[in-house]
Amino acid sequence: MALNFNLNDLQAFRAVAELSSFRKAAAALHVSQPAFSRRIEKLEEALGVRLLERTTRQVSLTSVGREFDRKVQQLLDDLDQTLLGIRGVAGTRMGEVTVACVPSAAYYFMPKVISRYHERYPKVRVRVLDASANEVLRAVSEGDADFGLNFVGGQEPDIEFSPLIEERFVAACRRDHELARKRKVSWSELARYDYITVSKSSGNRLLLDQALSGLADRPHSIYETQHVTTMLGLVEAGLGVAVVPSIAMPGAEHPLLASVPLVDPVVTRKVGLIRRKGRTLSASADRLYSFFSELKVAPRKGTPRASRSRVTP
Repeated sequence: MALNFNLNDLQAFRAVAELSSFRKAAAALHVSQPAFSRRIEKLEEALGVRLLERTTRQVSLTSVGREFDRKVQQLLDDLDQTLLGIRGVAGTRMGEVTVACVPSAAYYFMPKVISRYHERYPKVRVRVLDASANEVLRAVSEGDADFGLNFVGGQEPDIEFSPLIEERFVAACRRDHELARKRKVSWSELARYDYITVSKSSGNRLLLDQALSGLADRPHSIYETQHVTTMLGLVEAGLGVAVVPSIAMPGAEHPLLASVPLVDPVVTRKVGLIRRKGRTLSASADRLYSFFSELKVAPRKGTPRASRSRVTP
C-alpha cells in the first residue's frame, strides 16, 4: 500500500522534533503554521500512529516518534550525501558520450563541434562510432549510441530526425580529367567514363539507385568499394570517376581532386541528428547534441550548392 506523504512532510517532522515548537518549525521552513500542522497530521494519518505529544506549551516525541526520528534523520542525511555527490560529478562535467555517424558526417561535422565541446567540457570522454548509415541507425535504435548523425532514419517510427544540412551528390574526378573543366555534368555523360561506386550495402548506393531507377542511360561501375574514402582514393589514382556527397569531398585546395555538379537529375540527401524517441539523454550527451543542433552549416568553399530541384528517393 502506498503511503500518502512526501519529503516536505518528513522535513516538517524533523524540524518540529528538533525545535520542539510548531511555531518555530513553521518559521524555519517558511510556511504558515496551519499549513505546517497539516503536514504533520498527514504524516501521522499515513503512518497510523501518533508521533508527537502536543500541549499548549510544548511539543515532545512519543516513543514511536523518537524511533521514527532516528530513521528519518538517517534517511535525510543519506539523501543529502547522494545529491551532493551528483552535484560534484556535474560540477566537474565528467562523463562519456557515444555518437554514431556516417564517415562523411564525421569528416565534415565532428572536428569543429568536438573541439568546441572539449574546450567547454574537457573531462567528458567522447566516443565516435563511424559506420555505415544502417549501422548508425541500429546503434541509436538499440541504445549503443546516445545519438547519431545520419541521412537515414526520418521514416523510422521510433527515431526522431532533425535535419542539419541538405546537400547534393557531385561527380568526383581528378583535376586533370576532362570533366573537371565542365561547369556541370549529366548522369548520361558520366556513363561514358570508367565509374567507381560503393557497394549495395551502402546507404548512399541505395539512395542513388532509388533516385535513378527510371534513368535509361546511367553509369555502370567497373570498380566497387565499401567506403567513400576508398572510392576517392581510386579516383585520385586515376582509375575513374565517382559520385559522392558534396561534404565528403576535400576542399578546393586539394591538389588532385575536383568536384562537378551533377544534373538531370539533381539528387540530394538530408543529413541530420537522429535520436531514439522517448529516450532521455544524459546531461553530457544532451549538451553535445545541442552543440550539433546549433551548428550553422555553410557550404565548403569550392563545393557546389544544391539547386532547388530535387529527386526524392
